Amino acid sequence: MIEVIGLTMRYGGKVAVDDLSFTVRPGLVTGFLGPNGAGKSTTMRAVLGLEPPGAGMALVNGRAYASFPRPLRAMGALLDAGAVHGGRSAHAHLACLARSNGIGRDRVDAVLDQVGLAGVAGRRIGGFSLGMRQRLGIGAALLGDPGVLMLDEPLNGLDPEGIRWLRELLRSLAAEGRTVLLSSHLMNEMALTADHVVVIGRGRLIADCAMDALAGRFQGEVLVRTPQAERLAGVLRAHGAAVVAEDGGALSVRDLDAARIGVLALSEGIALAELSPRGASLEEAFMRLTEESTEYRTGLPEAVR
Repeated sequence: MIEVIGLTMRYGGKVAVDDLSFTVRPGLVTGFLGPNGAGKSTTMRAVLGLEPPGAGMALVNGRAYASFPRPLRAMGALLDAGAVHGGRSAHAHLACLARSNGIGRDRVDAVLDQVGLAGVAGRRIGGFSLGMRQRLGIGAALLGDPGVLMLDEPLNGLDPEGIRWLRELLRSLAAEGRTVLLSSHLMNEMALTADHVVVIGRGRLIADCAMDALAGRFQGEVLVRTPQAERLAGVLRAHGAAVVAEDGGALSVRDLDAARIGVLALSEGIALAELSPRGASLEEAFMRLTEESTEYRTGLPEAVR
């Protein structure tokens, strides 16, 4: 289990993490989401004890990570896959980590095979692609067979096969009762992988809920089909709805739920052929949750506005 309790991190006059509290529980893959600059990586560094907090604490299984005599056996972490000695081989890199934590050489070979690098174990890391370095970093996190895993953007550089492999690996580890915390900007993949989600913005907690519940917080569109589409659109707009005509005579309706649309149609004697709520996607939910917390924004070209 990972516990973040009232964590505050400051850099000069800037507050990077602001009284943040959440718990990552065993048996689940927990997604850690937030815009760029939200404080995700800073929080993960605090969990590892790489930077002292201004206030609060971050604990792994009830204690500071630095207090474990063999920390790789307690929690495996990946923060930066590029932070390795390029002149070493993949095997030498993992063997060095293994020796420092009392882990046998057999485990090094097993992990290299598990992450798909057995065939290049003797090659220097400096010649690895980004995806190969990501696999090596994941291997380092798995080396101590830990009960807790914390991975920052581990999907970067992985090809579709690698992404699917990692998704299945993380879900299988959670199914064994391990704690898994995963950050990623790939919303579609996060929706497939994570069971629970923690969302932060400007260093503060925005949401801490089941993945399915996140999109459910926001009403999506309602698809309506009727022989009197133009007339119904006028009725719905008069009651504050945003209505867009779609192909085939369908209407896409926002700002009114399906039940209210049905009541309005009945009151006007308009027959409905279809009335189907369409929930917000994870990406839509994330954008709406964090729209006030996004520090770095880009303007849209006129052609796509």
